[in-house]
Amino acid sequence: MLLDDIPASERDRRDRGARGPARPPSLPVIGAACTALLLAVPAPALAQEPPAPAPPPPAEEERSTGLPKKGHWTFNLDAGLGGFGFANSLYTDVRPDPSGNLGDDWAETFVKPALSARFGAGKSEIYGKLSAVGERTFAGPPSVVGEDASSFEIEDGYLGWRSGTALGGSQNLLDFTVGRAPYTIGHGMLLWDGAGEGGSRGGYWTNARKAWQFAAVGRARPKHNTIEVFYLDRDDLPEHDTGTRLWGANYELALGDKNTFGASYMKFHANHGLEPNRDGMNVYDARAYTSPLQALPGLAFELEYAHEQSGELLKSNAFTAQAGYEMDEVAWKPRLSYRYAYFQGDDSNTPTNEGFDMLLPGFHDWGTWWQGEIAGEYFISNSNMVSHQVRLHLTPSASVSGGLIAYLFRLDEPTALGPHVTSKDVAFELDSYCDWKLNRAFTVSFVAAFASPQAAVQQAYDRTKSFLYGMVYVAYSY
Repeated sequence: MLLDDIPASERDRRDRGARGPARPPSLPVIGAACTALLLAVPAPALAQEPPAPAPPPPAEEERSTGLPKKGHWTFNLDAGLGGFGFANSLYTDVRPDPSGNLGDDWAETFVKPALSARFGAGKSEIYGKLSAVGERTFAGPPSVVGEDASSFEIEDGYLGWRSGTALGGSQNLLDFTVGRAPYTIGHGMLLWDGAGEGGSRGGYWTNARKAWQFAAVGRARPKHNTIEVFYLDRDDLPEHDTGTRLWGANYELALGDKNTFGASYMKFHANHGLEPNRDGMNVYDARAYTSPLQALPGLAFELEYAHEQSGELLKSNAFTAQAGYEMDEVAWKPRLSYRYAYFQGDDSNTPTNEGFDMLLPGFHDWGTWWQGEIAGEYFISNSNMVSHQVRLHLTPSASVSGGLIAYLFRLDEPTALGPHVTSKDVAFELDSYCDWKLNRAFTVSFVAAFASPQAAVQQAYDRTKSFLYGMVYVAYSY
């Protein structure tokens, strides 16, 4: 579904000025000291005995962190700075200009300090984390990004207990977490992002906030199985609080490193006035990520199916199928993949709404699950949409990777966009991306993208000019 208005989304430094170098002694003092030394030491000793080694410098005391010595403490600091620019933005005139220039640009920054701790409790372990996120969007962004905005709020704030080897020797057979915490399912097609971004908070693209406003998660991991039960309360933007909350269960079976099968059930609740279809909705999801052929370890498949039902108000389906092959023995390790994704649209001829609720997807990898750096980021959602994705990923070195992603976007139900829309063709998009890891701390990402609007966009918005987009993003992680 095309959307007109998306609510967004020097270490310890010595003070050299405090104490300068000592004043050098005068020449007579130096001469007297040398003369006394020569007279006091016999000549044979000077010729035969080497000078005594200088005493080692005193060991420097380890600097205190100021934290209790009991337990294991970890400090992390993540930060990012991004510049974004486009032409013919959103195919609409976001800032009227007599010249007809529909370009726009903006910048985003964020910083996230975090402190984690874990303490032994017999054979089990207690753990926790506290973090905060400061974000800012500036330089006059378009309204879909959220205008100039900044915020600084608590992000993570949770406690947990895991069993360690206390239960029959199994490692962390049980694990419980409660508080402000992240929680994801699979590769993020339905459930990944626990917090809203953009709007009054800033950081629409950086999306540094992911923790749920409240999360209670219980896990059991017998052998290859993971069983989870959870309750989650979404941290929405204050100006667009949908009241989204859910409880459910998730099961995953891992067979080696390359085969994972999962199934989930979720029961959603929301503000009925804002999200009537989501309030009381049942969601069923099944997925498989597998590389089944030992003779072709580079061949991998991803399959996922989701069904949504909210009484007689909503009945909808979505599914995705992807096949990819990585040539690990070839230079640059090329990986070629194709993905088909279907998210049902509403049929205006039936009383039930068939339009798929995209729920709360997130960024697992380039192209998931915001489909397209132009389309999926700024003017379409995973609803009433069919997409074809072809991707070529290359890894020239351990520090550089990148590739090309081509999309063809189509509508499932054209009239759901408007009664005058008859075409299913939305847009063709081509994205290029590069991730360059400068060192252990800094990574720079580059994106250049092009999208050509097709008949459905022309009928709905009367826009025909191509959309050009560029981005440079610097991330720091300590």
